[in-house]
Amino acid sequence: MLLLKDAAIVTMDKENPFIDNGFLVIADGKLIEVGSGSPSEKQESDAAEVISVKGKWLMPGLINTHGHIGMTLLRGHSDDLPLHRWLEEKMWPFEGKQDEEAVHAGRALALAEMIKSGTTTFLEMYHLYMDQCAEAVEEAGMRATLMRSMIGLCSKEEQEAKLGEAVRFAKQWHERADGRIRTMLAPHAPYTCPPAFIERIVEEAVQLQLPVHMHLAETKKEVADHLEQYGCHPLDHLDQLGVLDAVPWLFAHGVHLAEVQLERLARTEATISYNPKSNLKLGSGIAPVKEMLERGIRVSFGTDSVAANNTLDLFEELRIGNLLQKGSYQDATALSAGTTLELATINGAEALQFPELGKLKAGYQADFILLDGEQLHVQPAAHVLSHLVYAVKAADITDVFVQGKALMRNRSLLTLDEEKIRYQANRQYKKVCSLM
Repeated sequence: MLLLKDAAIVTMDKENPFIDNGFLVIADGKLIEVGSGSPSEKQESDAAEVISVKGKWLMPGLINTHGHIGMTLLRGHSDDLPLHRWLEEKMWPFEGKQDEEAVHAGRALALAEMIKSGTTTFLEMYHLYMDQCAEAVEEAGMRATLMRSMIGLCSKEEQEAKLGEAVRFAKQWHERADGRIRTMLAPHAPYTCPPAFIERIVEEAVQLQLPVHMHLAETKKEVADHLEQYGCHPLDHLDQLGVLDAVPWLFAHGVHLAEVQLERLARTEATISYNPKSNLKLGSGIAPVKEMLERGIRVSFGTDSVAANNTLDLFEELRIGNLLQKGSYQDATALSAGTTLELATINGAEALQFPELGKLKAGYQADFILLDGEQLHVQPAAHVLSHLVYAVKAADITDVFVQGKALMRNRSLLTLDEEKIRYQANRQYKKVCSLM
């Protein structure tokens, strides 16, 4: 049993949202008790380890619901291009030269960066070496939802081969790593997957009882091209195909959704993964998150890949994402600090279908992070919820736990070799560039 005491705890539990001075009792990877004040003498004596975290803030680990960590070596490789040119001229050619070593080096870099910036759970949508990705997640001790992404601009035989790979991966890895890994199926986007292929993917997802993840309405060009080719918005097309209510959907971006699409989404189980920095950098626009939330649509946070972001720092994503809504609507009440935190914790857990995640509450998974509450930029320390959204930096994270196991203590990674990861990332990037 592990006991942490003397902490200011942000629980994200509406019944008891903030504990000024409290403790956590952890056993078998779960929270046994989240208490106020000091633990009992018996609790201290029964614990295998007691950690005083005085001066630190404790909260659920952040959840990143959209990304491509297999692209991490592409950070800074191409800037200042619109999405379609960025993909076709820079991203896809580089990815075509990546071998297993290069992808592994990028992923290791991403895992380390996420842990150090307070992300404990993430989504990976990619097509290369996904079994090795799952193995890396298992070894690093993180929690993830993984999927073999599919582009369907190929023959039906190739489409079926890709779908076969995706289904095999989903079956093999779902609920592995002590339940820390879950899976989905993932057509890349409406502009890269013909309607019949999306129908086939959803058909398999229904059989497997898995959600489906896809990019949707990221750019005006995507929507305009779809209107020209099919005569309707991509979301309306999914509805016409009869797949919108067939499975729980997790859509990345959702920047260009009009009122009619928002009203339809509100009648589904779908979640929109809000990726503000990527959408800004690629010039895609600003998702109408305020309107989504007003209609009861579930919204979570994602970073997208560092090729478009350029960091995996979710705290920065929260701040920018919050301020964008206030600015774009010219409404300071558009998105509160509390709701912003819910998007990155509770809503993220629901989007990735981890039912015992996103809160610090008895019976929930012991996934949490500790932040240095004594830094100058978070003083006066009386306003913890505000500071977590508007002031905290990734460097403030001191400790990270997943399923009760420490992945970082006192800013030092315990399951990953930071120096080796840094060296391999630079080495592999230069190798891929030499092949271009």
